Amino acid sequence: MPILILVVVVFFFLVSAIKVVTEYERAVVFRLGRLLPHAKGPGVILIIPIVDRFVRISLRTDTLDVPPQDIITRDNVTARVAAVVYYQVMDPQRAVVQVVNYRFATSQFAQTTLRSVLGEVEFDDLLSAREKINNRLQTILDERTETWGIKVTNVEIKSVDLPEDLQRAIARQAEAEREKRAKIIHAEGEYEASAKLADAAGVIAKQPIALQLRYLQTLADIGVEKNTTVVFPVPLEMIDALLDLRHRGQQKTES
Repeated sequence: MPILILVVVVFFFLVSAIKVVTEYERAVVFRLGRLLPHAKGPGVILIIPIVDRFVRISLRTDTLDVPPQDIITRDNVTARVAAVVYYQVMDPQRAVVQVVNYRFATSQFAQTTLRSVLGEVEFDDLLSAREKINNRLQTILDERTETWGIKVTNVEIKSVDLPEDLQRAIARQAEAEREKRAKIIHAEGEYEASAKLADAAGVIAKQPIALQLRYLQTLADIGVEKNTTVVFPVPLEMIDALLDLRHRGQQKTES
């Protein structure tokens, strides 16, 4: 009977001593409260029951959502900005020993860093130079979390929510910019058209018969549409000549 009890005790001892650590995990072991020099794993590891205590730490890249933060930019524009942080545990032992909860600590520091960094930039930069801001956030977070054994690989600003009055102001600004470009394009088209008309007038001046041919072509275009209206253009020189004759006739009458 004592032998059976001993076998059962040894069996449960072995079962509790054998642990399996997956490829993406490491086991940080404390023996009688003292940290062992190296993390164990992956594979099968042996833990002394009662004497050892271990903590599993994942080495995979993890994501951390930064809740929307109310920020005021340098040019006094209010907005709500949300971001996401990509990080990875590089030193499991420091991630356990140096900080109580590395995930919570990284989240809190990301929130404060997001507010402080965006408070130093202007609103236009927040919309147009987002990549530069992301790199700055990533550098600051990585330097701070390095002592915890954490590597921040990337930071991305997910969304920027603006007040409704500011959204309307931006929409009006964009509409005015589009109207400006439309007027410029229209003016450039008028300029090019006037240049082409000047060239055409020079050709017609050298060959007056070209004007008559153009007139006949216009009549042909009108006829295609089955229009009964016929337009006879009168040269301005003829009108000037008639006005001159009239003026001379009035002078003779008065004399």
